[in-house]
Amino acid sequence: MSEKIGQTVIVFLLSLLCLSVLYPFLYMLAISLNEGADAAKGGVYLWPRSFTWINYEIVLGNAVIRHSYLITISRTIIGTITGLLITLLAAFGLSYRMLPMRNALLSYILITMLFNGGLIPFYIQLYNLGLVNTFWVYIIPGMFSAWNMFVMLKFIQGIPEALVESAELDGAGPIRVLFQIIVPLSKPMLAALGLFTAVGHWNDWFAGAFYVTDQSLIPVQTFLQQLLNASDLSAVFGSNTNQEALARGAQTQNVTLMSIKMAVVMVSALPILCVYPFLQKYFVKGVLIGSVKG
Repeated sequence: MSEKIGQTVIVFLLSLLCLSVLYPFLYMLAISLNEGADAAKGGVYLWPRSFTWINYEIVLGNAVIRHSYLITISRTIIGTITGLLITLLAAFGLSYRMLPMRNALLSYILITMLFNGGLIPFYIQLYNLGLVNTFWVYIIPGMFSAWNMFVMLKFIQGIPEALVESAELDGAGPIRVLFQIIVPLSKPMLAALGLFTAVGHWNDWFAGAFYVTDQSLIPVQTFLQQLLNASDLSAVFGSNTNQEALARGAQTQNVTLMSIKMAVVMVSALPILCVYPFLQKYFVKGVLIGSVKG
């Protein structure tokens, strides 16, 4: 009896947690699909009261947002692939216990997880490397992750050494061992870390706001941050981005700044949410394997 009560309480608490996470998303979706002037009156919570697509037509029809999407998609794909590859190569090399200065290298990498030079020295370093105000400022600093490296290292060390030794006896070199033995066995771990890395790149607005001044290089999250701080749409869209169509839409469909903000939020969040279901099974396996071997 007590066990059933406990399970009921757990289910109830988890349901409340899910609702607390889901409700803001549904609220933003309802506002984005509602006429702006009507939504400003209040009373729109879970579904639109005056349905319209005009907010999404304006957002998706804007060249600035489409280009920001291209920057975000490009940095997410390139950044995730390069980040996993470089970090995996480092973890695989450090997994060899006979590697010279292995402990010193591990200690050095661990120190970088605990201490950093701060924002200004990091900006000066990026400037001296010629990365400021370039697309590669999104990619190169994130190519290596100390945390991901230690997770990969722990996972690789959990793979039976007999597999690697038998491959080496058959004449396989380190590259062949990595890509034909380690990588196939590490798919759950790589999928989980790849999801975290992709989400980090997709949601990052900081780099675009502080390391890039060229508006043609800002990602969609930085664009969203600028839009949320704007007092009117022209502050972000500018005077050269079909303002006539925007004004005409605002007059006929009662578009407001808030409705456009919500549409941009939904447009920026939905793509990365659609990726998760395809990686969920690998993500769960990766978490479970890491917990057992840890």
